[in-house]
Amino acid sequence: MKLSIFVDGSGGPDSGFGFFVKETGESLYRKEAGITNNQAEYKAIIAALEKFLGTGDEVVIYSDSKNTVSQLNHEFAINNPQLRELAMKAWALAGRYKGLGIRWVPRKENLAGKMLGS
Repeated sequence: MKLSIFVDGSGGPDSGFGFFVKETGESLYRKEAGITNNQAEYKAIIAALEKFLGTGDEVVIYSDSKNTVSQLNHEFAINNPQLRELAMKAWALAGRYKGLGIRWVPRKENLAGKMLGS
């Protein structure tokens, strides 16, 4: 089965992250205080990768963070050590998938953003 997983995260005082699976309606949201927007985006992707690891499904992750998507696709450098650590965790998980894509989607098309109210 192909899964389209939309992720979103927000930093600041009411920070958190989550994902929404278009095909099944499954969703997850976690609050985590004290993280930045970029950290929240990475954590959303990592949560989705952890959740569907070993299912054998083809997974495409959609994020409205051009920065995060470009960094994970090796198009942009990662200068922040905390983000680099999160990227390394995401890459380690991603390497265990047979069919995985991480793609940018405009904010207005991000189903997770709508679900999470951001």
